[in-house]
Amino acid sequence: MRSFYKCFFKSAAVLICVLGSAQFASAQMENDGIMVPKNYLCPGFMYGNSNWSNYWEGTYKRDNANIGHVNSNMYSLMVTYGVAKNVIATVGLPYITTHTTAGTLHGQKGLQDISLNVKWKAYQLISGSSKFSVFASATGSIPVSNYEADFDPLALGTHSKNLTGRLVLDYSYGKAFFTGSGAYTVRGNTTIDRNSYYTTHLIYSDQVLLPNLSNYNFRAGYRSKYFIAEAVGDISTSLGGFDIRKNDMPFPSNRMNMTMVGGNLRFRPKALYALEITAGDDYVVKGRNAGQANMIHAGVSYIFSLAKKQPSVNYYKN
Repeated sequence: MRSFYKCFFKSAAVLICVLGSAQFASAQMENDGIMVPKNYLCPGFMYGNSNWSNYWEGTYKRDNANIGHVNSNMYSLMVTYGVAKNVIATVGLPYITTHTTAGTLHGQKGLQDISLNVKWKAYQLISGSSKFSVFASATGSIPVSNYEADFDPLALGTHSKNLTGRLVLDYSYGKAFFTGSGAYTVRGNTTIDRNSYYTTHLIYSDQVLLPNLSNYNFRAGYRSKYFIAEAVGDISTSLGGFDIRKNDMPFPSNRMNMTMVGGNLRFRPKALYALEITAGDDYVVKGRNAGQANMIHAGVSYIFSLAKKQPSVNYYKN
């Protein structure tokens, strides 16, 4: 009975590390059409929460009362700098906590992965009230703590080195805009604390090859000097891996697909234009080996010039 119980609640475990990091990317800057001006520094703090009880075991949707709700919190520090007229760099470091509302699994907490994103505005065409821009970005991340990747659903991350390339197309007409982007992520191996494991066959190793990922992000809405409101759609797909088997344990190299919809708000008060307040909500509407999570996030940032003399700028300039 105990072994069945163990297998049953662990079969509910999906890769919470993805929910704890990648899925809060809608609040980041690599997939939007906004740039920080040259010589400006923008530090910020972001909070995110992911919560789910239902999940897809393969393509079969189910729940599991033995673990209740799986909850993760992300507290992230980020700094963006305008390196050149058309180049910005962003460094981010999240602190993650995880826990369940039932069962015997102990929650985890700690620093996850430090990331560096460099975004380049490669092309821009302006015609009347229309503006079309092309951006390219690269993001790399590495773990900064020795957290355990093979502990779903409470793992802090995959404990792998990742590299992502993204292309962003942004079109605006007046204050209305549409942004679409596509990305490909290459993930390195992760090391687990056992010398053999089973995927679709038995492997004698402590090294797990993680499937690469593709991502498509779409956003549209209203963008002005003081306010942005946008609807967001996001599709993430594992390019390989295998399904969680019935009443079996999940594994870091499981296939994990998610389709999300949501919305974001960004606001700058006129009395303190350098301050930006953000908030948003995303919901997983379709998945595979993934939790049907609701993810909320909010943040605050402040932008200022490092130059002695800098003209007034529109920080929402794209």
